[in-house]
Amino acid sequence: MSEHVHLDPSNKRVALLIAILALILAICETLSKGYQTDVITKQVEASNLWAFYQAKSIRQTSTQLAIDTAKVNGKNDDPANADIIAKWAKDTQRYASEPDTGEGRKELMARAQKAESERNDANHRYHNLEIAAGILQVAIVLASASILTAVMALAWLSGGLGIAAVGIAAYAMMAIPNYAAL
Repeated sequence: MSEHVHLDPSNKRVALLIAILALILAICETLSKGYQTDVITKQVEASNLWAFYQAKSIRQTSTQLAIDTAKVNGKNDDPANADIIAKWAKDTQRYASEPDTGEGRKELMARAQKAESERNDANHRYHNLEIAAGILQVAIVLASASILTAVMALAWLSGGLGIAAVGIAAYAMMAIPNYAAL
């Protein structure tokens, strides 16, 4: 004698809900990892720019010290020395700002701060997508439990969590914080 198992039609809807939640989870995880990579990349870029800024500061300070030492020692009266001192003075100005190459201290600072701002934005998006992914994982577990227990309230709760996770993910993707103003 063959037994026929009667499937509750609501189980198919819950299975579809689980599939949709899993798809959204996969998208959130993929986007999250992309932003995590951006965080690391922008941190390295900012660190490199700040190191370059510090090197320019050291060169500027050293050159200014050479100028001051030459002046104190009375070496600026000799025309040959005066030319060297004038060149050094131009160098200290170039170290401070070099708009043509973007490698003066002023420009390096602006570039480093921009990289930090972009890093902060990517970090904000990454963390919100990770929160959405965690909520989606809980929603999938609840939806699965609703099939096993036949408690449809768990499926409804799962759907509500899925909607909340989509909202958080949308916020992560669309909200652009202004970290430069902080």
